Amino acid sequence: MTIIIKIIICILICMGALLNLIAAFGVIKLPDVYTRNHAASKSATLGVMCILLGTCLYFIQAEGIFHASLILAIAFIFLTSPVAGHLITRAAYHTHVPMCEKSIRDDLKSNKNTSSSNQV
Repeated sequence: MTIIIKIIICILICMGALLNLIAAFGVIKLPDVYTRNHAASKSATLGVMCILLGTCLYFIQAEGIFHASLILAIAFIFLTSPVAGHLITRAAYHTHVPMCEKSIRDDLKSNKNTSSSNQV
């Protein structure tokens, strides 16, 4: 049974490291602030959560101690990171940070134009 748990721990930590590496490449290579923020908030959140879950399982298996602080950290990151990413993207949009012109459709711009004409 301990071999299976060690394999699961290894898979979780390696998957978390890979997801964080993908997030880092996304932040470096993607063209504008909106897509970079998406890469940072989604991939990095899942990567950190996998690493923390693997760490929690390691401490349960190796020392027999359940660390509630790791589970609280997972819950905190799960709740706050996507919300922060959304708010940063929203702030960038409302301050008119330019979007990449390649195949990006601005659905909010068309909604602004129709709602402003309806209010007049």
